[in-house]
Amino acid sequence: MTVTQVLTLDWISQQGQSVHRERERQRMARAVSTFSSHVLISRHLISNSILKLHNPKSPTTPSAAALRTRCEATQSTVTPQLGASTTTPAAKTKKKSSYEIENLTTWLLKQEQAGRIDAELTIVLSSISFACKQIASLLQRSSIVNLTGAQGTINVQGEDQKKLDVVSNEVFCNCLRSSGRTGIIASEEEDVPVAVEETYSGNYIVVFDPIDGSANIDTALTTGSIFGIYGPDEQCLIAGEDESLPTLDQAKERCIISVCQPGSNLLAAGYCLYSSSVVFTLSIGNGVYAFTLDPAYGEFVLTHEDIKIPKTGKIFSFNEGNSDLWDGKLKSYLNHLRQPGSNGKPYSGRYIGCLVGEIHRMLLVGGIYGNPKNSNAKNGNLRLLYECAPMSYLVEQAGGKAIDGIQRILDIKPEKIHQRTPIFIGSPDEVDKLQKYLA
Repeated sequence: MTVTQVLTLDWISQQGQSVHRERERQRMARAVSTFSSHVLISRHLISNSILKLHNPKSPTTPSAAALRTRCEATQSTVTPQLGASTTTPAAKTKKKSSYEIENLTTWLLKQEQAGRIDAELTIVLSSISFACKQIASLLQRSSIVNLTGAQGTINVQGEDQKKLDVVSNEVFCNCLRSSGRTGIIASEEEDVPVAVEETYSGNYIVVFDPIDGSANIDTALTTGSIFGIYGPDEQCLIAGEDESLPTLDQAKERCIISVCQPGSNLLAAGYCLYSSSVVFTLSIGNGVYAFTLDPAYGEFVLTHEDIKIPKTGKIFSFNEGNSDLWDGKLKSYLNHLRQPGSNGKPYSGRYIGCLVGEIHRMLLVGGIYGNPKNSNAKNGNLRLLYECAPMSYLVEQAGGKAIDGIQRILDIKPEKIHQRTPIFIGSPDEVDKLQKYLA
């Protein structure tokens, strides 16, 4: 055998040993990565084992340091105590991380996957939330961009419109049209409902008040948006005959009235509160959930899960400036609330002048809100379709009650698009107490 052949064989042998050592090193690394979590392995022990693979001539007798390392690993082995649970970590309920957040989009997709809503309703609700983000931004900058003050127009209810009333109505309508999932839009600011152009038309009927409490805009106080969503009526689906004139005539308006069913037929309802925080509160028929707008991400994040209104409360909210115009029975009830109770304290009176703000507080701390009829407003001041029905739906989903003084708000079938109704809404025990006085 020549020298060249010997050297070649020696080189091949070395390469084989090197490949063998590399494979052994990879095998041990994989074994360490999948080792049971009940035994703590010393970092030095792993390092020494790998070094041995690279230096096969090293002595096999363990050094004193290695013995100490092995002893430490043995001492740190997890030994279950008597009576201790042997449940594996995988079987335990995963604790939610403090950094884990759930935004509105994710929540809606989960509801869709669970079969509680369909994909089209998910899109409609996402469009509404986007409209609310735009309105929140406009409100925050209203004084800067000259959106305070009156528009100089009067709506169908005879109320002076604020600039933001008009702008917010356009924002809502545009977002709902562009969703492609709404067929009819009814707004407090519109004379009659609007049929979405056939190109963008869907099946859902959305009713809304774009800015509730608009009198608070100029003083930077609480405002809000309210919405309700009804399903389609197969017998009364209409597409605009002329896309340039989407407003419905009187015959079609009567058809819409039949589509805008009692509040008990709502598929979803909610509001968006514009205050120190922007809070989007929603129900799709399985509880009430609130999402707070995180300005850092521009996302609504779940902050209040499955809200339950307290059965009782110590706050009443009535515009007592009209008390002389109220019924005597209602006056007796309010006089009772002003008397010290068993704890020596009377109820507290709070009035924001914004239905969204009143309901939001009530959902969290309980109490009762009332907007009764009076000698100047025989049917009350609030609109049934745009305000009372959606809010009653939310409060009932949270365990509360809502009545007009005689019957449940959600049982009232609207006869007019802009029909008004008295309303008493809040904690169940507080509404029951009021009913006894009004009986």
